[in-house]
Amino acid sequence: MRIALLNETSAADRNADIVAALAGRGFEVLNCGMKKNGESPELTYIHTGFLAALLVELKRVDLVVGGCGTGQGFLLSAMQYPGIYCGHILTPLDAFLFARINGGNCVSLALNQGYGWAANVNLSLIFDSLFSQESGSGYPEARKVSQAQSRTNLMRVSAAAHMGFADIVEALPEEIVRESLSYPGIRELIAAVPIEDTRLAGLLSKLTA
Repeated sequence: MRIALLNETSAADRNADIVAALAGRGFEVLNCGMKKNGESPELTYIHTGFLAALLVELKRVDLVVGGCGTGQGFLLSAMQYPGIYCGHILTPLDAFLFARINGGNCVSLALNQGYGWAANVNLSLIFDSLFSQESGSGYPEARKVSQAQSRTNLMRVSAAAHMGFADIVEALPEEIVRESLSYPGIRELIAAVPIEDTRLAGLLSKLTA
């Protein structure tokens, strides 16, 4: 599994904690989040939400771990895009139920609010729970068929309720896309594999020129 870490500017000081909590689990972690205060460009949750959706859309990653001060901003930002199923994760139980029931591809962490003593331990326990069972395996057992159908229906709702990604990129304020794509490492990650959607590829190429 490839995981993108996408914390925004207010949580730059938490980046190392998240990296440490994800380490040793056998996953490839792509650290695309802000790593220190004052970096340029400065990514807000508006930028990281867009990047989360773009990396999932391009199949560069399987899961995004993001967050902001409360976790709410990144959640709202990421969920504006098609194909993103994000959970607001505060506790290991949240992580367990989100993985088993919702089987989503994005999690949003609260990285300032309530981030106190032993918060790094809580992060590790969250990831223990998130990865403890097969994603979407259901809970409780008697509900797993219904939950699987709901996940399928949610994908249909997402596809029906959103424009295609090329249309979204074209409609977004250009500065948001340019700033997002100019963060160190993002262009290289996107360019690592040819983009199948030629129109989207052309738009991204223009915005990274």
